[in-house]
Amino acid sequence: MKYDFDRLHDRRGTASYKWDQLTTLFGGEDVLPLWVADMDFVTAQPIVDAMTQRAQAGIYGYTIRTDEWIEAIQGWYRRRHRWDIAKEAIVASPSVVTSLSLAVDLFSEPGAGVILQSPVYYPFYDVIRSNGRQVLKNELRISEATGLYEMDFEGLEAHMRSGAKLLLLCNPHNPGGRVWTREELAKLAALAEQYDVTVVSDEIHGDLVFAPNAYTPYATVSESAAATSLSLLAPTKTFNLPGIGSSIIALNDPAKRAKLNNHIKKLSIHMQNHFSHFATIAAYNEGDEWLDQLLPYIKGNVDYAIATLRERTPMLKVMPPEGTYLLWVDARELGLNAKGMSQFMNAEAKVAFNEGSSYGDEGVGYVRINCACPRSILEEALRRFIGAVERKVAVK
Repeated sequence: MKYDFDRLHDRRGTASYKWDQLTTLFGGEDVLPLWVADMDFVTAQPIVDAMTQRAQAGIYGYTIRTDEWIEAIQGWYRRRHRWDIAKEAIVASPSVVTSLSLAVDLFSEPGAGVILQSPVYYPFYDVIRSNGRQVLKNELRISEATGLYEMDFEGLEAHMRSGAKLLLLCNPHNPGGRVWTREELAKLAALAEQYDVTVVSDEIHGDLVFAPNAYTPYATVSESAAATSLSLLAPTKTFNLPGIGSSIIALNDPAKRAKLNNHIKKLSIHMQNHFSHFATIAAYNEGDEWLDQLLPYIKGNVDYAIATLRERTPMLKVMPPEGTYLLWVDARELGLNAKGMSQFMNAEAKVAFNEGSSYGDEGVGYVRINCACPRSILEEALRRFIGAVERKVAVK
């Protein structure tokens, strides 16, 4: 089946988090939203068919986790990523952010420091602070050779040596689009083993990687990584299903898994969502064709955006992503603080990109652009943004 990713879909009036808060969040209905990480594409037809069939059944009762659900997950990661996940290692969770919060609560002590690598997806900060822990920043560095983020292993080890016992890893990285190599992850895993640190790896973007880069599941880089880490997985970013609440935690440690399962039941979030169960099975069993067509389309959008920004606004520095559908742009030359950047985007450019300070202080002056939309929408958003930049520069 041929999928048409150029097709426009009017999402207004659908209770869309992305499209139905334009006035509330950005000051006007004429703002074009390329911010929160969901796509403006219809998902794979087998998923639509599965959801339609379940809706038409008319009975939406309590739903168990079937062997078919487990086997679909195992088959996907074995087929796409050469990772064999044991049946007993799979735990269901409503969302990756829920899983992050559970991990911080259960596997660190109150008041303790939890490591993250900034700038990073803003809920990492939220789940640490809301659970009464302290944020320990291990700031990423920009490589002079590649212009991409790289890990500061010396700083990371210093935090571990000082007693930190939990690290939240973003693999692949949001917002920078780095796809960490096996060598980088193995070096991190060696430090975690040396200092007895539990690594919680958010791998929700693992399927969205551009060749020749390859996603490496953290749990596959060493025996210690496999034994001690928690891998947070989901079909929701891959197949544009964030509204259905489907996510998986893979962990091999029986003691950690028992503690996690007990707490999930205590919170009464252990029941399976009727629709997400069948959507996950359809996605992982029949979604390959859709994803294989999606990836080159997104890569084309990303390449177009990079080329356009570099040609028209050379004062902005674009970090070419190795994965995800997110573009991280250094706009510090505009001389705007966080509030000023939001005002510039929303009021002057009439676009809603993510303002960078939400990813940490290191993101002030940056913007994150969601390129997972029809090309015509991306073209219009860039036309508006570039036009506003040109006008601002001309005034200077």
